[in-house]
Amino acid sequence: MATKAKQRPAKLSVYLYIPNIVGYVRVILNCIAFAVCFSNKTLFSLLYFFSFCCDAVDGWCARKFNQVSTFGAVLDMVTDRVSTACLLVILSQIYRPSLVFLSLLALDIASHWLQMYSTFLSGKTSHKDVKDSTSWLFRLYYGNRMFMGYCCVSCEVLYIILFLIAKNHTENLMNVVVESLTQFSPLSLLLALSIFGWSIKQIINVIQMKTAADVCVLYDIEKQHKP
Repeated sequence: MATKAKQRPAKLSVYLYIPNIVGYVRVILNCIAFAVCFSNKTLFSLLYFFSFCCDAVDGWCARKFNQVSTFGAVLDMVTDRVSTACLLVILSQIYRPSLVFLSLLALDIASHWLQMYSTFLSGKTSHKDVKDSTSWLFRLYYGNRMFMGYCCVSCEVLYIILFLIAKNHTENLMNVVVESLTQFSPLSLLLALSIFGWSIKQIINVIQMKTAADVCVLYDIEKQHKP
């Protein structure tokens, strides 16, 4: 009993790490954002993007205050994946063909889940440890914060733009994108930059999924050959 009593404050302290508190705030912001997404598109976009930006804040806090934790890393990734998934589901209801956004959702979830699981199998402490990867693009993505930031921001900005410019619930995706790009406005420039970064991110997701799947297969092969 005495041992358990001593463990409880330590357990609670991890939940109350500053970066984890930032993570809770992100969850609350996303809940509010999606609650008003159809009644107030502007407020949704601001709350959603602010929550996304807080992703960098909690990472900085974790390093600054030496409060890096496995729980925090999982909370961070789950929040990212769930918030993006929810927005992709909404976009799938607005644009046609809806399969585009559902496929992006499946790729995003599958690639990150496999990456986390392969990290566990290989005994690494972080899913961002890809120094042994044969793909230079994959190594660049996880090794350069600026490049990773550009790709991630591009994805979220693209999805927010598509949500904001939709006029009804039966939009043709290609028609809307082409029309927006040919307007030669600040919005079209932002859209073009976002599409470029988004494209790189999807390529990386495919590489990540294949690399992680290879790790799982190699683990099975090694396990079979053990005496």
